[in-house]
Amino acid sequence: MTTGHSPPAAESDIEWCYDAVHGVSRTFSITIDRLEEPMARHICLGYLLCRIADTIEDAGHIPPAEQTALLETFDRVLDPDADTTAEDFREAAEPWIPEDRSNDWDVVAHAPRIVRTFESFEDEPREIMREPVRELVDGMAMFTSRYADEGGLRLQTLEELEEYCWYAAGTVGTLITGLVARGTSPERAEVLRDNARSFALLLQLVNIAKDVETDYHEENNVYLPAEWLAEEDVAVERVTDEAHHSGVTNVIRRVTGRAEGYLDGAQRYLEVVPERHGNTLSAWAIPYLLAVGTLRELRERPEDVIREGNVKITRAEVFAVMQRFEQDLSRSALEELRREMSEKPLHQ
Repeated sequence: MTTGHSPPAAESDIEWCYDAVHGVSRTFSITIDRLEEPMARHICLGYLLCRIADTIEDAGHIPPAEQTALLETFDRVLDPDADTTAEDFREAAEPWIPEDRSNDWDVVAHAPRIVRTFESFEDEPREIMREPVRELVDGMAMFTSRYADEGGLRLQTLEELEEYCWYAAGTVGTLITGLVARGTSPERAEVLRDNARSFALLLQLVNIAKDVETDYHEENNVYLPAEWLAEEDVAVERVTDEAHHSGVTNVIRRVTGRAEGYLDGAQRYLEVVPERHGNTLSAWAIPYLLAVGTLRELRERPEDVIREGNVKITRAEVFAVMQRFEQDLSRSALEELRREMSEKPLHQ
């Protein structure tokens, strides 16, 4: 149960949350480092709440029924009308937390601290954040329940893939938009809402296209649509077999193409995102441009997703993108940067 407005969070709790994000997500680390207060702490805590649910949903060692139950428990923690506490969730999760826990599982283990810090926020940002996080948690519980018999997610169609992407990322886009749109004009807020889905689905589809092998072997999840795999005569359970590299590569190309279809909407989102309440353009433009660069690599060498286990841009290019924003980069420069990175690495 979360209740009303709590006292201000201890600075040690905020600092722990920042350190936790740096341990679990390189991309969100970049974003949060580029934000100012109070937006930095709001986005940090929103991300950690979502990461708790994501870690449970990705946990291949937890039976699906238990995953669903844990997610439902976590949702009740976030429900101000329920009497479930973060300590109740921590106790329920305890048997599944590995003894040698990763950074992700450290976040799960510290759920009470994260929830306590979230509850210390002022009413407006806290309530803006609550419903999108709960929608994400509910959506993940729905998917783990839907595929309980398979022991892992096995998405069937493009429509189901994008439904999953909505719960995994679109809800986060709603959270971000609610926070950054406060006090802006109705017209600008409408443009943000209209394009938030494109921004979120772009990033999520890029992750799905590049992480096929990791998702299957580490999480027992297959997000590539089964109907597309079937067209290539690839059984879902053979998605990483060497004999099917060609067919799976064709499906990865299709997912990549779908992601590219969201580039214009994502760029429009960035062109109007307000810089207020500690928000900055670079916090969101950098992940967008990193996605552009990753799409280029996926177009040029999609087979490496299976052969090497991942496709990503180099650290040198990441650094080059960040360096561009050390200058006072205008929004109008995004189009040129996008075009440049679509053709070749930025640092070359």
